Amino acid sequence: MSVITTISTWLIPCFILIVLLVATWKKVPTYELFAEGGKEGVKMAFSLLPFLVGMIVSISILRSSGALEAFIHFIAPALSLVGIPAEIVPLALVRPISGTAALGMTTELIDHYGPDSFLGRLASTMQGSTDTTLYIITIYFGAVGIKKMGYALKVGLIADLIGIIASIVVVNIIFG
Repeated sequence: MSVITTISTWLIPCFILIVLLVATWKKVPTYELFAEGGKEGVKMAFSLLPFLVGMIVSISILRSSGALEAFIHFIAPALSLVGIPAEIVPLALVRPISGTAALGMTTELIDHYGPDSFLGRLASTMQGSTDTTLYIITIYFGAVGIKKMGYALKVGLIADLIGIIASIVVVNIIFG
């Protein structure tokens, strides 16, 4: 077993043990604080539930209604003029919304076209170059009760757009 593997295996259990020992030494009621933190976590999970359900339903409606496929069919000629494969558009549109849906789309692209194909490489690069902006803003802002998202939403979506464009450009340069 390598040194790194040994350290990574024992690091978290040792950290927890040290925290518990120090808390006991300082006479901190560790179990009561743990239970209180668990109670707060459950309250937060229930407060986030409406936001998560709304996002999941929205994604399901978008995919099952055929609106996404119709949109892709509509813009496919313009995309082919600039060298962007139309198959990547669903991933680019869904990635800012849901990481799980985007990972599923990436997996489908890689299964269908192969991991070493242009689309497989582009999907992988796009997956790593963008983030789930709407999901993050919904969860974090909803958790702390922030109603005005303004600049955070704009900057996050612009960063996603730049990540999408950069991944297309870089994959075209390196593998195109």
